[in-house]
Amino acid sequence: MALNKTGVIEKLTEQMKIDKETAAKSVEIIIESIKSSLSDGEDVMITGFGKFCLNEKNERKGRNPATGKDLQLPARKRIDFKCSQKLRARMNGNKG
Repeated sequence: MALNKTGVIEKLTEQMKIDKETAAKSVEIIIESIKSSLSDGEDVMITGFGKFCLNEKNERKGRNPATGKDLQLPARKRIDFKCSQKLRARMNGNKG
């Protein structure tokens, strides 16, 4: 099961021994800070965790799978995540 925002708030409440309202506000502030930075075109790097990178995708040809019709997909922005070496090592069994 995936960890969701409620789960993060609960963990923060337990580990920091703070009330749920404070934990929820803290999580919201962090999420809004990340959203704001990405919206402004800035990457977000969290040391030991990874980096959220904003990338531009060019306009490209596509196809409607239902009708088979060719169409032009517009240019858009996409967010990629690159995990840190520490996180990658931990996911592969090295607790380092």
